[in-house]
Amino acid sequence: MMRKLQALLGRPPSLTATEAHQSVEDDRAVLLDVRETNEWRAGHAPQALHITLSTLETRLEEIPTGRPIVTVCRSGRRSAAAANVLIRRGYEVANLTGGMNAWAAAGLPVITARNKPGQII
Repeated sequence: MMRKLQALLGRPPSLTATEAHQSVEDDRAVLLDVRETNEWRAGHAPQALHITLSTLETRLEEIPTGRPIVTVCRSGRRSAAAANVLIRRGYEVANLTGGMNAWAAAGLPVITARNKPGQII
């Protein structure tokens, strides 16, 4: 109920980069990166699933079920919108506060599609 209320108010639950990383590492959550493809290619979290915000509603079947989803973008705005979409569709979701900027600032891994060190653009 609280998550749905937060979604209606435009504020999904949030996690820090460290909390999100630990949840993904422990296989307790799925990290969903909703940035554009050029941003993803430049650098993303190693275990993230990539579905752009603009295609999210048509690709819901690609999102694993049975675990919470942590949405992420560069700074947190697009991922908050994605979190609200998913909450309205019944997913358990949290938004990564500060996005990939916060992830990188926390010293967490950022890689390219070729598994080389990446950057956040």
